[in-house]
Amino acid sequence: MQGSKLFVGNIDITATYDDVKDLFSNYGEVMYLKIIEDRGFAFIEMSSQIEAEKAKKELNGADFKGRSLKVNEARPQKSRKRRHY
Repeated sequence: MQGSKLFVGNIDITATYDDVKDLFSNYGEVMYLKIIEDRGFAFIEMSSQIEAEKAKKELNGADFKGRSLKVNEARPQKSRKRRHY
């Protein structure tokens, strides 16, 4: 793994910011957390690559609020071409 940013999928839509932060805080310091509401996923940045790797290893496939989490390294956002009409 190259960085400290994670993509977390399959989150129950009732999970709160604090729920997710508390879960990941067990593996290190959460520097950034953005939950995409009503979509079931989030982006998390841990304070180090080591912490991110540990969280990924321990939480990928783990049960959280009755759902199996999908935790992967976040990929850089693709630049979007603007359409001109």
